[in-house]
Amino acid sequence: MQPTLEMILPRVQKPARYVGGEWGSVTKEREGVDLRFAFCFPDVYEVGMSHLGSRILYGLLNAQDGVWCERVFAPWVDMEKEMRAAGLPLYALESGDPLSEFDILGFTLQYELSFTNILNMLDLGGIPLLAKERIGLKNLVVAGGPCAYNPEPLCDFIDLFMIGDGEEVMLDLTGLYREAKHGGWSKHDFLVKAAQIEGVYVPSLYEVAYHDDGTVAGVTPTEGAPAMVQKRIVADLDTMYYPDYFVVPSTDIVFDRAMVELFRGCPRGCRFCQAGHTYRPLRTKSPETLRKQAEAVLKNSGYEEISLSSLSTSDYGCLSELTGQMLDFCEPRHISLSLPSLRADSFNAELMERVQKVRKSGLTFAPEAGSKRLRDVINKNLEEEDLLNACEIAFRGGWNNIKLYFMIGLPTETSEDLDGIAEICKKVAYCWRTNTTNRGRGVKVTASASCFVPKPQTPFQWDAQNTLEMLAGKQEYMKKIMKTKNVTYNWHDAETSVLEGAIARGDRRQGKVIYTAWKNGCVFDGWDSLFSLEKWLDAFAACGLDPLWYAARQRPLTELFPWDHIGSGTRKEHLMDEWRKSREAVPTPDCMTKCAGCGANSLLKGGKCRV
Repeated sequence: MQPTLEMILPRVQKPARYVGGEWGSVTKEREGVDLRFAFCFPDVYEVGMSHLGSRILYGLLNAQDGVWCERVFAPWVDMEKEMRAAGLPLYALESGDPLSEFDILGFTLQYELSFTNILNMLDLGGIPLLAKERIGLKNLVVAGGPCAYNPEPLCDFIDLFMIGDGEEVMLDLTGLYREAKHGGWSKHDFLVKAAQIEGVYVPSLYEVAYHDDGTVAGVTPTEGAPAMVQKRIVADLDTMYYPDYFVVPSTDIVFDRAMVELFRGCPRGCRFCQAGHTYRPLRTKSPETLRKQAEAVLKNSGYEEISLSSLSTSDYGCLSELTGQMLDFCEPRHISLSLPSLRADSFNAELMERVQKVRKSGLTFAPEAGSKRLRDVINKNLEEEDLLNACEIAFRGGWNNIKLYFMIGLPTETSEDLDGIAEICKKVAYCWRTNTTNRGRGVKVTASASCFVPKPQTPFQWDAQNTLEMLAGKQEYMKKIMKTKNVTYNWHDAETSVLEGAIARGDRRQGKVIYTAWKNGCVFDGWDSLFSLEKWLDAFAACGLDPLWYAARQRPLTELFPWDHIGSGTRKEHLMDEWRKSREAVPTPDCMTKCAGCGANSLLKGGKCRV
């Protein structure tokens, strides 16, 4: 450990975040590698270490001869203050080397309110923030993840984006980089060739024009870059790389457990859900593959809990078979098995009873809206009777802890829809009273309401977001009507939601806003204790932009979006059709019932979606 770091650590919260050396972390000899990759997660250690995608890519890169991937997390504000005072640059956990020593710095873009942390991490590492100021090939800054489906607000800072699944495109990119490094290529020559890799977007090779009203007039590729950058997918998940061990954290993290991924994609098509549209087409792993992967991770990491991860776990066709096999392995070893993302309309009491033998936790369902009409608008395809039936089964089985997730501010929402949220919670509490087998324990119903944010690449990308005043008014109304005993009502901060809405549908001009906000002291904007809407509004004003124009403006169907040259696999025409159906409250059947013709099948090159 560096003497400077050793001196700092006693003065900061949770020093274990910054020391590395965890079981399963990878160290290599510097002289034996020709590409050093810093995997940067723009949030604290506890959040980044919980992210499955980061764990997969960390293992994948380190499995390559000549490549060393190390982890870098955003230091909390106390650690940052100490580092700047001591002149200690941001470093990777495995080697302790500063970011400036790395060939490629890769950021994962999980949510828009982490963008200022990207700038802060680069600055702490001694890396120029603007892509145009990084002249050489070294310290190439790349990014991928959900927010890459609208990469435009970050184009000033990121050299290239990887769109879609990362496993294959990452190997193509690092292979080309090693060739460029050994061949003495210029950075520009490398970027021109990298733009020919399927799933790679190089923003410096595209020119954007604007109309007088501020909307995008056109995006023109240059130097042979493709007009449409289509996302990259892994077609066969059974043969895809998956680590047989995880780095075991040295302190508590958000999701401290082993995980296996059941499938990618979601058959449901909720119209607000970006992941449900951008992760298509549906691709599954076989029970045999999942069982082997799960057993390997558990044996090699020592975890006592494993989660079956997906966007819609209960839609996995072989779930009963898989869980039966896994429980045969887990129960004798006192390993608990968790099934997140269950739907109320497919709740299986027998399955859940066996799953909860090792540890009985609460159940979570997401009705999203308080009325059937609004659930049809958002294409939730969930009846109130389905939810109450699932709760009845659970309460009779001994559960007494239910979490319900809702949204407020959805398109076409009325006060009757908000009343419906309170009514559903009341019915769930009454359902417990009439079905419980253990009245002595009481029931706990927790209703959480987030604020709707219209996201790119979804049917609601045309919709106006509620203003801060509208959302605050609805939250106050909900507090007044949520009066049922044993029901706790939580709500998401509306200020962060409106900023998220402004950035989510932003264009390249917002790069100056993000830079200005960071200079004004904005970091960890997703954390309520540090978020300052006032600083962000000042940054927008200083750059001559209006956040309401981005967030609260209803778009015409004819408008060209800043991200229309980024392909998610789902056709824009399909998204338009879904938007029109939402105005008529007409649901679309799930993919297991009938193909909606979204276009994602074309990425399988002749194959079909399957779940």
